[in-house]
Amino acid sequence: MNATVASATLTILSDNIARPPLESEHGFAVWIATPSAKILFDTGAGPAMLRNADTLGIDLLEADLIVLSHGHYDHTGNLAEALRRAPRARLVLHPESLRPRYSIRDTPKFIGMPQDARDAIAALPAQRLRWIAEPTAIAEGVWLTGPVPRRTDFEDVGGPFFRDDAGRTPDDIPDDLSLWIDRPGGLVACLGCCHAGVVNTLEHIGTLTGGRPVRLLVGGMHLVNADARRLAATAADLKARAIPRIVPCHCTGDAA
Repeated sequence: MNATVASATLTILSDNIARPPLESEHGFAVWIATPSAKILFDTGAGPAMLRNADTLGIDLLEADLIVLSHGHYDHTGNLAEALRRAPRARLVLHPESLRPRYSIRDTPKFIGMPQDARDAIAALPAQRLRWIAEPTAIAEGVWLTGPVPRRTDFEDVGGPFFRDDAGRTPDDIPDDLSLWIDRPGGLVACLGCCHAGVVNTLEHIGTLTGGRPVRLLVGGMHLVNADARRLAATAADLKARAIPRIVPCHCTGDAA
């Protein structure tokens, strides 16, 4: 399953910004269609994702795979309904996606997977679940990074994230993963939130693919809370890569 694919169409179903008649929400989801598979990558935060799919004429019944980039609520919010609408789809996720997680600024806020999503996963038969903890081909020409090594000195997870509501144990979000599609002319890299850092992620993909060039980069880069140093270093790295098209989404932030 390591061949290239002749074509790939990406349709964003959930994002922080949208033009009518589509609806915006603080979330992310993208529908990926290749000759070999139809994949829902993340499931947004709320009903906007489902309504946008209906508006765009995308039938989740056709999904072969539902893939989670990580276990935050804004990427798993419609998972239960997506699984219901796509009864033959296999769910692909990292085991750590199910852990409790919190954002703590003034007060703790639960930001983990909603309970109905957890219940839906628990009810799935084993053949509809695929746990990912390493780089893995999930369809012809489509790969997941698995956990991304954190090597840069300017990237972090992008927020005050913890595993407990008392803030005792930081959450480094080890389940954060991205997806890439291998095209004859280069790669399409699709990010969820990229808590591992976009530079770390691109370096990891480069290592796994023997330096294949990324031709399209799309998704959340979690630069919304980044300081000036991180923004400058990230911009310099992306410029040096000369990626022809970059489509920042969701948590990338206005400053970036």
